[in-house]
Amino acid sequence: MKRTAFIFLAALLTCRGFAAPDVPELKAGLTFTAMDTLNCGVESNKDAAECLDGLDWTCTPFTVACQPPVKPGQGDWLLRFPSPRPTGESVNDLVAMEWSIARDKDGKPLTGPAMVVVHESGRGMVAGRIFANGLRAYGIHTFLVHLPGYGARTPAERPGIRAMLPALQQAVGDVRRAADAVAALPYVDHARTGLLGISLGGFVTATVSGLDRAYDNVFILLAGGNLPDVILQGEKDAAKVRTELAKAGVTVQEIKDLSRHIEPMRLAHRVDADRTWLFSGTKDEVVPPACSVAFAWAAGLVNKKHHIELPVGHYTAAVMLPVIMQQSADILKGTAAAADKDP
Repeated sequence: MKRTAFIFLAALLTCRGFAAPDVPELKAGLTFTAMDTLNCGVESNKDAAECLDGLDWTCTPFTVACQPPVKPGQGDWLLRFPSPRPTGESVNDLVAMEWSIARDKDGKPLTGPAMVVVHESGRGMVAGRIFANGLRAYGIHTFLVHLPGYGARTPAERPGIRAMLPALQQAVGDVRRAADAVAALPYVDHARTGLLGISLGGFVTATVSGLDRAYDNVFILLAGGNLPDVILQGEKDAAKVRTELAKAGVTVQEIKDLSRHIEPMRLAHRVDADRTWLFSGTKDEVVPPACSVAFAWAAGLVNKKHHIELPVGHYTAAVMLPVIMQQSADILKGTAAAADKDP
């Protein structure tokens, strides 16, 4: 998505929330102790149980550390915590999460809801930051997770395209653990923690939504299920990935096999349809609309009217972002007058 498509968003947003109680001053080096709460429960479906086994990990305490942001405009603080599924690459295995603090009119932090944001495939994470900055203006603390190999998690020697699909398996664990990292922080209304994923981040979010009920609301944008179909049939960005994989010698069967580890459709029946929304484009060139529809039906979103189909493409969806942002904020804050209605 192009940066120019989002310039007007800031003017559409107003800040709302409540003053936070006194808490220790945030500063570089401050740490918080968090605890994993992942609980996938008992799964009777054999295929889903196999998928969960590949994504599960042993719950342990872990530390969340405050660091200064890498650059101005990239959150107020950079939070770091260990990935629950380390790969052995030290830079990558320390999850990075940009915390943009919701503030009152005097610039003081508010106590308010939280939204974990999972960015798109672009290295600049432009769309992800647009949502993080925009939602903060609604009195929501936002936490932009850097996916494996992105941002502060980029190793000196960037892995090749073959590492993309295995990295998404780590990403699912990182995004799920992010809920527990946020739960350890001050200023956050822990009864209202949401998850929002865009495009590539939307597929990660879709899979995370099938693990357990860690997030109070889940918003999936421009994504869905049947990941191999996206890679093998999608145009533009998907076609570029397909070409790079082919050049690296990755076969169609390998794409299908590697995608299975994080395939949202395998866990879609576990999604809490009452608390999950999917926004997709009927003219999406990157994610075939059939992939979004398939996930919506499998997750029970259609009957709940939680699949919002917009007459846009993958990139022209930018014009609908203010509406999507408004509705997502209202749902998370519990202020939506008609949350189930199409925008």
